[in-house]
Amino acid sequence: MCGRLSVIRDPLCHIVRDKFGISFQTDTNQDLRPTQQVACVMQKSGQLQQGNLIWGIQPGWTNSVIFNAKAETVSVKATFIDGFENSRVIVPCSGWYEWVDEQGQKEKYCFSPGNNDVFYVAGILLENKTKLIILTTESNDQCREYYERMPLLIETDCVMTWLTGPVERVFPLLINPFSDDIKINRA
Repeated sequence: MCGRLSVIRDPLCHIVRDKFGISFQTDTNQDLRPTQQVACVMQKSGQLQQGNLIWGIQPGWTNSVIFNAKAETVSVKATFIDGFENSRVIVPCSGWYEWVDEQGQKEKYCFSPGNNDVFYVAGILLENKTKLIILTTESNDQCREYYERMPLLIETDCVMTWLTGPVERVFPLLINPFSDDIKINRA
């Protein structure tokens, strides 16, 4: 369930810099995994800036790394409430991967923006704002045949609401409104 991201530096860094007016640098990593460092856009001291944070947390009550949270429950689960209410981020990426069982074999699929743009994945900060997790939602019609969940993608015109808006304005974004075309290719 969205455990791998693809980040392709050019044009991603240029698009993010132009969109947010911030310095944004990241290296290409087409197999970005939980426990690795992720470049994100966050608000700090009233200004947008880049954050480089570890993707995933390991609470004391589990031996597993938690790297995703369901958008449907992020506002009510104790582990995630503070991050959702106070520390929302955007993870710009070039795509994500899912593995599909096809006749007994796992096939890898890449989901990338159909408009050759950037996906803005919703995330929250945890553990004193040093780590992040990304949010997932039910798959839209285009992605459903590959996997039942997908990253919560924030439309470009809603990114600032996600990052800086009050909780009551953010709630509608938790329902996957993403309808832009997504390219799906076997990787």
